[in-house]
Amino acid sequence: MTSTTPTAVATDLLDSLLDIQPGAPLHAVRHARDKVASATQASQALFFAPALENNLSLTERLWVGYYAAYLTPQPLLAAHYLDQLQAQGIDKVLRSDIESGVLDALADARLAAILRFTRTLIESPVHGDQQALQALQQQGLSTEEIVVLAQLIAFLSYQVRLAAGLGALRAAGEAQ
Repeated sequence: MTSTTPTAVATDLLDSLLDIQPGAPLHAVRHARDKVASATQASQALFFAPALENNLSLTERLWVGYYAAYLTPQPLLAAHYLDQLQAQGIDKVLRSDIESGVLDALADARLAAILRFTRTLIESPVHGDQQALQALQQQGLSTEEIVVLAQLIAFLSYQVRLAAGLGALRAAGEAQ
């Protein structure tokens, strides 16, 4: 992956989406090892930087983010990525086809292959095999793009689980 190291780590996405405020017990837990929270946010910033040289487009990466969160499901993250996509002017029919899982109906065969691979790694990672990789190559994805795609999906899998765990901790704290 081409590195576009952010000069400063932006506001923490998960803290923002989950409304985890500094000074709150959940914030203290999440930031007990601040380098983990910082690395998570730095990964977010890197994967969703406007440009990764010679790589997946931002729109493709946002679709992967949305679809991974939608499939999991992780509504807060899905809404975040959908907002980002809407800012780019997404087609509502495309969204509907993606949400209904009708990926073969997509006019963009490359995006369909990317999202099929996303679904495979989210729902049945053991099937992310040579055949799945060849399907991406057949749609013109380079080795570098495939590596970034797999890394992005792995990050998103981590991110949705982290958001779910933090949400559960928050709910448990509020229930007490």
